Amino acid sequence: MKRIGKFFKYLSISLISVLALIIIALYIFRVDYILKGIYVTYLHGHQTAYLSDYKHFDNHTIAHQSAVPWPKSTRYNQKEINDTLKSIHEKLSSVAYLIIHRDSLIVEEYYQGYTDSTRSNSFSMAKSIVSAILGKAIADGYITSINQKVKDFVPEITGPYADSITFKNLVSMSSGMKWKEAYYDPFSITTRLYFDKNIVGALEAMPIEAKPGTLFKYQSGDTQLLGIAIQRATKKSLSQLLSDYFWKPMQAEHDALWQVDSKKQGIEKAYCCIASNAKDFARFGKLYLQHGKWNNQQLLDSSYVQESLTPVFEESTQYGYGWWLGHYKNKPYFYMDGHLGQFVIVIPADDLIIVRLGNQLDQLAHEDPRSAFYNFIDAAYQIID
Repeated sequence: MKRIGKFFKYLSISLISVLALIIIALYIFRVDYILKGIYVTYLHGHQTAYLSDYKHFDNHTIAHQSAVPWPKSTRYNQKEINDTLKSIHEKLSSVAYLIIHRDSLIVEEYYQGYTDSTRSNSFSMAKSIVSAILGKAIADGYITSINQKVKDFVPEITGPYADSITFKNLVSMSSGMKWKEAYYDPFSITTRLYFDKNIVGALEAMPIEAKPGTLFKYQSGDTQLLGIAIQRATKKSLSQLLSDYFWKPMQAEHDALWQVDSKKQGIEKAYCCIASNAKDFARFGKLYLQHGKWNNQQLLDSSYVQESLTPVFEESTQYGYGWWLGHYKNKPYFYMDGHLGQFVIVIPADDLIIVRLGNQLDQLAHEDPRSAFYNFIDAAYQIID
């Protein structure tokens, strides 16, 4: 028995020693953010970022003021969505589905215990919002034009083409940055920015290695660098800008949160991570649908909105300035798109806004008519017809 006791004691000491060495190695090689990633995801039953993970990070508040709810249609929730979409919502664990037609709510549904005020991670839908903030910062004179050099504000940028990169290159995803858009690789730069406590410190790992403005390549690093540049140009946090520029004037119903790397650094994760609700996210769809106007007040220059919803590259017609673009049965639409299937879809021809938030998305391309994405749209048309 004594030998068995000694064996387990030795085993325990050995395991603790190995674990300590691993942790030390993580810090030595500057990948200690992995510890935060393990805690936030795996120790909470997830394999990737998720809708409520904002609770485990530091956040800035996006303050609202003078809340005005969406008007409800006379047909509000009178017609059920089809069985196909019900099945999709269940299978893919949706948490919210809205249909807004002619500026009025027609369908408003919540699932998985969510309500109209439950906060949910925007993920990359935030990129569309950062694009709006950029447009307003330019209009206010903090940035001379969309073609101003980013290095005027972020001299730490490295790489052979660092001197030539512009704000337009970043907002149109054509920076030429060295970047790996990988959500499930613990060693990717994407994972590092999500869990690291010093985003600016990661700039050295994001060099501009190819000529900017030559081709579209989706990468979150572009929006993160854009966010840092905007913050330095305005000397305000992105959360404060969002609150003052849009959240308050658009009369959002609730305060929102924006994840930051740490309280000490206070840099928003510009490429993602605004925690809000479906109805307040939908306000950005309405703002762009109305060419930047809200209640007769021009919040965002209409020409900038038009540029944002126009493809920058002929060979990449799916993207403008932070907004995704497409066609539904020959009707153009634009939309905000986030990890796991967060969508605000706008079809201007029919004055239609569709919002879906959820925990999963199918693997079918958005162009595939069988995809959940198109079912979200098809069901809306069945309701409004």
